[in-house]
Amino acid sequence: MPSALSGTTFSARSARVWPWLLVSLVIILADQFSKWLVRHDFPLNSSLPVTGFFNLVYIHNPGAAFSFLAGQPGWQRWFFTALSLAASALILWLLLRNRGKPLFSLALAFILGGALGNVIDRVLWGKVTDFLDFYITLNGQQWHWPAFNLADSAIFIGAVLLILDELRRTRKQHL
Repeated sequence: MPSALSGTTFSARSARVWPWLLVSLVIILADQFSKWLVRHDFPLNSSLPVTGFFNLVYIHNPGAAFSFLAGQPGWQRWFFTALSLAASALILWLLLRNRGKPLFSLALAFILGGALGNVIDRVLWGKVTDFLDFYITLNGQQWHWPAFNLADSAIFIGAVLLILDELRRTRKQHL
């Protein structure tokens, strides 16, 4: 009988994690679909001006954020894949332990979806597809933010949500 109760408890607990995993899955699907569109509709290294501050581009990034380690001979592909998978395992563990914290869980879901979206690129292609290119023009000179993708955006949003959650938690403790 205790094993049946344990199984029921585990199922009830894990069921509360599924909404967050669904958020991650939606992010992964949107990320992969957007990258597929770019790979099929744009030539590599092309740029399409959209506004005075935004271009759609198609570039490959074999490194990490800001093309960190992009010039290395290929070991970084597996290093960043392993790092992302380890971070994803930690995130899953944190989701299981913090089911009652919706903002924290949402933040983790965004980060998980973004991390796994880029892992898929690294495993399949050996590099990440980037296509969002924002820039500003000052005194005739353009300053570009490094190109990124939806997975990177989800990781950023997740990080912002983590900060907001911590600020909210800290504020509650001081009241």
